[in-house]
Amino acid sequence: MIPLDGPFYDQLAVGQELPRQPSATIDEGTAALYQSLVGERLAMVLDTDVSRAVNASDRRLVSPSLVMQLSIGQSTTVSRRALANLFYRNVRLVRPVMIGDSIETRVTVAGLADASHRPGRARRGKVLVDVVTFANGIEAVAYQRCPMLPQLDDEAVPGHNDDLGTTPDLDLGAYVELVPEWDFAALGPPADWAVGETVSDPTRDVIDGATSLARLTHNLAMVHRDAELSPYPQRLVYGGHVVGLAQASLSRVLPGMATVVGWHHCDHTGPTFEGDQLSFRHTLLDVAPASGGRALAVQVEGIAYRPDADGLPSTGSHGIIVLDWILIAAAP
Repeated sequence: MIPLDGPFYDQLAVGQELPRQPSATIDEGTAALYQSLVGERLAMVLDTDVSRAVNASDRRLVSPSLVMQLSIGQSTTVSRRALANLFYRNVRLVRPVMIGDSIETRVTVAGLADASHRPGRARRGKVLVDVVTFANGIEAVAYQRCPMLPQLDDEAVPGHNDDLGTTPDLDLGAYVELVPEWDFAALGPPADWAVGETVSDPTRDVIDGATSLARLTHNLAMVHRDAELSPYPQRLVYGGHVVGLAQASLSRVLPGMATVVGWHHCDHTGPTFEGDQLSFRHTLLDVAPASGGRALAVQVEGIAYRPDADGLPSTGSHGIIVLDWILIAAAP
């Protein structure tokens, strides 16, 4: 049985399935609370009539970012003790989730690797997990993530050295099949955005309500709630909060954006804290026709700015990059 304050790295084994969190129905209240935290502008998420015109459903689309936040939150049965999450890889949103759907998540240990040990630092290890989220019992999301966990027995040397894999080169064609058969024309004309062009969003945003998002999405990671468990003087903000604000930024610079069907990779390259100011820049990497619309591979970089404060990493006048995210958007 997994203890309430765990699991720790040395309590896990490859093939082990973690206890599931309760399923959660995504209702209008959940969607409204999430919207208040990130403020995105996806028309299908905001307007039932637009959603109906595009996908012929009487139910409104749930933000793909909210789906991911809940999936990640439900996966934290493995990462209550997480020191960091190293990456998300090969995220595939295989079917849209609609208001009223109930989601549940399965988490299985896929690999273990001892982290390098330094004298004076507690032992820790990397845990590769397979995550599958179901909407009304049907697979909706699948991906891998890799939290770093401490050991319970700091004297033990587990000796795990599994190959945790690498992110392959981007192949947009591998995501085209995930774009739904929708009427994308109802979202307006295609955006005039050339491959290789970078667009900086002039609207900066601030991280606030970080613990509210953690609670809303059932995120159990203690480091996002308890400053005493943080390596810094403040709580670490959950990285998905930055991703949610990044998707909201993309929804401003990509008119007609319908949804997100995949994350090629998502790396959190620096820590973020409540009150950080964020800016985002978006580079179109590739585009392909897909189901009457287009699939667009976009690299999003998030830059954090914070005033100098004792004990916190300084950002300086130019900020620091805290997010490197390549996603696949569906749009006209």
